[in-house]
Amino acid sequence: MVVAQYSERQLPYDHEAESAVLGGLLIDGDALLRVMPIIKPEDFHRARNQFCFAACIAVFGRQEAVDQITVARELQRQNRLEQVGGLAYLGQLISGTPTSVNVEHYAGIVADTAAKRRLIDAGNRIAELGFEDSQDADDTMRQAVEVLFQVQPTNNDRGFVPLSSVLDVYLQGDIGDVSLTDEPPLQSGYGDLDSLLGGMQRSDLLIVGARPGLGKSSLALNICTNAAKAGQVCGIFSLEMSREQVAMRMLVAESGVDSHRLRLGLLSENEQNVISDAVGVLSGLPVFIDDTPFQSTMEMRSKAQRLKLEHGLDFLVVDYLQLIQGSNRRQGYGENRVQEISEISRSLKGMARDLNVPVFTCSQLSRVVESRPGHRPQLSDLRDSGSIEQDADVVTFLYREDRNFTEEEWEQHNPGRPYPRNLVELIVAKHRHGPTGSFHLYFRDTLMRFDELQRYEESVA
Repeated sequence: MVVAQYSERQLPYDHEAESAVLGGLLIDGDALLRVMPIIKPEDFHRARNQFCFAACIAVFGRQEAVDQITVARELQRQNRLEQVGGLAYLGQLISGTPTSVNVEHYAGIVADTAAKRRLIDAGNRIAELGFEDSQDADDTMRQAVEVLFQVQPTNNDRGFVPLSSVLDVYLQGDIGDVSLTDEPPLQSGYGDLDSLLGGMQRSDLLIVGARPGLGKSSLALNICTNAAKAGQVCGIFSLEMSREQVAMRMLVAESGVDSHRLRLGLLSENEQNVISDAVGVLSGLPVFIDDTPFQSTMEMRSKAQRLKLEHGLDFLVVDYLQLIQGSNRRQGYGENRVQEISEISRSLKGMARDLNVPVFTCSQLSRVVESRPGHRPQLSDLRDSGSIEQDADVVTFLYREDRNFTEEEWEQHNPGRPYPRNLVELIVAKHRHGPTGSFHLYFRDTLMRFDELQRYEESVA
């Protein structure tokens, strides 16, 4: 009975809004940057509109101008031009849309009606589960909950948000205006690294690789904070941690307050004052965080381009590479993880060049490093694909001897040498533009902060 009632009613859609979106894109191809975070091809009700929108994305992905001619050629290449109605239909979309100004509004309507159709479909599937006699009620309820969980917008991203808005939970603060510099390389804030690399060059893809727990995310966020303090606009794609976790890590590193005490709220009055001061400093930094999980490089690039248009962009952090969803799954590569990672690393390098910013990317290492005597990482340890090494301009590794040797073992093999507690060797294993080398940093793990050895020794003294 329930299913019958659904079938007698018309599914929600708005063909005029769909036409307005496509017409706006054909008039102004740059408008695609504004609608890609909102809708996907499958959100369109009409199949021919799905094909047209997918063709716009394909043209954009090749870095070509999106207009009537290029979209028609792409549809012809896919043998779908006549199926959508030919050039006449594309011309009709343009003539029926006077401007692209309201394209985001119409995209919102398309997304809203698509979400309602998915909800109706889920209701139908849940109703069918209720009519089945082959399962008990508990199993049926579990399946129904799973179906309901799947009802969500197809593009489940949250976009960039200012760091200050995430830190509001600690203290209210507004991001101040920061003057930007465009051309020079960016400084990481670590003198030895900047001296070796000559700064982080714009359009470079920089990789930091390590096994879990060695601090690669902390290093990326430390460098991001240093760059932002120098007036650079920074974006963070955090595919593993929520934006609240990212903000807390940056706050702990900036304040010098133990992360465990901050999480549990065990702060003295002095520590509360220090936290307030740190929030004030961080809230004034031009840092933007996107914590959408499992997104593709195309989605990341469109959002980064929009951030650059609206606020500027000088430095981009991606944490981490193996969590990026490769678009090659849609291109027929199936479950081949090596090909997928290869496509991702190439796209990250392309994004660095397109945006003209350093893209600092964290990467996992394979378990092979753990079976090697000494556990010292090398380029072949980059997980899943050798193309990461090929595409990256700079590859660095984090190596900690205190993770591989106990104090007793260290004394046996290195008599008279002090135990390297919390000392991290930053190995520059590849440098496309210059020399390689290594140097040590001191990692305060409870503060999630890397310090230069000289600075640490002076603070201790």
